Amino acid sequence: MTRRSRLLTTATAGVTAALLLAGCGGGGGGSKSNDKIAGADTGASSSASPRASASAAEPGRPKITLPSDVTDKYEGWKTGDATKDAVLADTAGRIDAINDAILRGDTGAPGLSFYYKDKGLSQAIAWVQAYLDSNLSFTGTTRYYAPKVTLSGDAVASVVYCSDESKGFNKNRKTGKVDKSPSGQSPYVLYNTRLEKNKKGVWQTSNLISKRGDKTCAG
Repeated sequence: MTRRSRLLTTATAGVTAALLLAGCGGGGGGSKSNDKIAGADTGASSSASPRASASAAEPGRPKITLPSDVTDKYEGWKTGDATKDAVLADTAGRIDAINDAILRGDTGAPGLSFYYKDKGLSQAIAWVQAYLDSNLSFTGTTRYYAPKVTLSGDAVASVVYCSDESKGFNKNRKTGKVDKSPSGQSPYVLYNTRLEKNKKGVWQTSNLISKRGDKTCAG
C-alpha cells in the first residue's frame, strides 16, 4: 500500500514506523504534513496489471474497482511458474484491496480480511485509519516492479518487490485538493512480504516490512 511516501504527520509517526506498507510493513520515521502516506500497498480498475483478470471474478473473491484517477502498474509480474504467479496475483490483489479501503475510507472493507491475516491485517487496518485520521486520500500512478518470489514448502512464500511512487500524490478527502509539493523523500520503496496460503487457496499477507530509498529500487 504505498504511494509517494508522503508519509503521515508526526502525530501518526508511530503508525508509520509500525507499517510503512504497500500492504503494511515496518520502517518509517518522521514526516511532513504534506508528505504522501505510504500505503498501498496499491491496484486500479484501469490498472496495467498483468495478473489474470479472472482472479477478481473467482467465487468468493471481493470485486474491487478503483476510480479512474488511480492507476497501479505491475511490471514483470509474471514468472511462468504457476505457483509463483498465484502468489504474485494475490499480492496484487492485496495491494488493490488496501487501496480500495483507503479510497473508500473503510477499515472494514472486505478485501482486507480476504488478503491479509494476523499481524498483516492489523497493520493494514491501522494504515487505513491513519489516512482517515489525516483526512487524506490519494491520486495518481504507482509502479510495482522487480518482484522476486521465494517458496517455502507448499503454503509459505515471500515476495520482495519495488514501488515507484513519484507520480502518486496526496488528496484532501474533503476538498479534493491534490498536493503536488516536493516530498523531500525518495519515491522508491523496497518491500519484503510474507504470505501464507489458507484453506481456500488464497495467499494471504501475514507481514510486510519496507525500506524507503533502498538502492535496489532506484532508477
